[in-house]
Amino acid sequence: MSTVSTLASDGPAIAAGLWHPPHSSRAIPARLVDIGGSLTVLSDEDDEKDKRLAWGIRSDIEISPRVGSVPRRIVFGNESVFETRDNDAVDAYLQGRGEKRSGFVHRLEIVRPRMIAFAVATIVLASVIYHYALPGLVEVAVLVTPPVVPEIMSAGTLKTLDQTALSPSKLPEDRRKDISDRFEKIASQAEGGAGRYKLNFRDGGIIGPNAFALPDGNLVLTDQLVDLAGNDTEMITAVLGHEIGHVEYKHSLRQLYRAAGVAGLVMLIAGDVGSGVQDVLTQGGGLLALSYSRSAEAQADRRSVELMQAAGMDPTALSRFFDTLETKLNDHSDTSMLSTHPGTPERKQAILDYARELRDKKVQS
Repeated sequence: MSTVSTLASDGPAIAAGLWHPPHSSRAIPARLVDIGGSLTVLSDEDDEKDKRLAWGIRSDIEISPRVGSVPRRIVFGNESVFETRDNDAVDAYLQGRGEKRSGFVHRLEIVRPRMIAFAVATIVLASVIYHYALPGLVEVAVLVTPPVVPEIMSAGTLKTLDQTALSPSKLPEDRRKDISDRFEKIASQAEGGAGRYKLNFRDGGIIGPNAFALPDGNLVLTDQLVDLAGNDTEMITAVLGHEIGHVEYKHSLRQLYRAAGVAGLVMLIAGDVGSGVQDVLTQGGGLLALSYSRSAEAQADRRSVELMQAAGMDPTALSRFFDTLETKLNDHSDTSMLSTHPGTPERKQAILDYARELRDKKVQS
């Protein structure tokens, strides 16, 4: 409680603060005093010390409820306002009169265990939705998605990348034709045939050596990856076969829906996060859809082996790409910027084993 002194005839000061005259922004240093059961504001200005500024009986005065450390407002009948940060002193005064000590909102704030329990419950609920409900919803969405939806999604993602990270390819025309011809050979072996897939050449810029697939069958190959491969065009074709696998298994479409679901979950919990954050979640979701799980990568690896063998090319060519990543980029991790290309010896060995398995089956047949 405040210990501000008053005149001997006054009661003890309740709290110090600022007094604002009616309809004015002027602030006068003052103190709140109970004089004979009447709340009174006395000036603390040097030239008008102890001047009575406002007064009234308790029933005619409004005292704002306590909300954390927000200053309390005591409004008098003439609409003047006494404002103080000494909330404990006001609470003590009200409690002494048998009035409630603080408001509902403040009690919620000070009861931290409830807030912690609410936060934990929210996290648990979000985790259950993410791990159990979202995967089921994603599969249903993939099943009922008409072809036009992946086309719209892909067009938006490619446009965003072209505006932010990619630029037109600088590869010579004959080099692009050589790669495109081999790409068509394996694409013709894939689901939907060569007409379903389109190879786009781009300068990767900050993305660097990479290749990735969009849900509608558009594939992007960066100049930097072609340079990294040197003259090994068959190795580049195997990488593109890997990306075709992602399209066939609808990996990127699933990731898009998962990203959209996560964005929706965030907005459900956080409420109206604003258009800017919504744009980040939407566009970010499109980019995150270009990264895949480890199992999806292994599935795409195996599809590359199958397509390369069906097209009469080296089915183990993809393993050479991982060798190149390790030797030229010193990449021994499982992930790259946009797509988690396998880079570990175990995954290279899995490709070699699967190619051997297919070869043995072919010999036996």
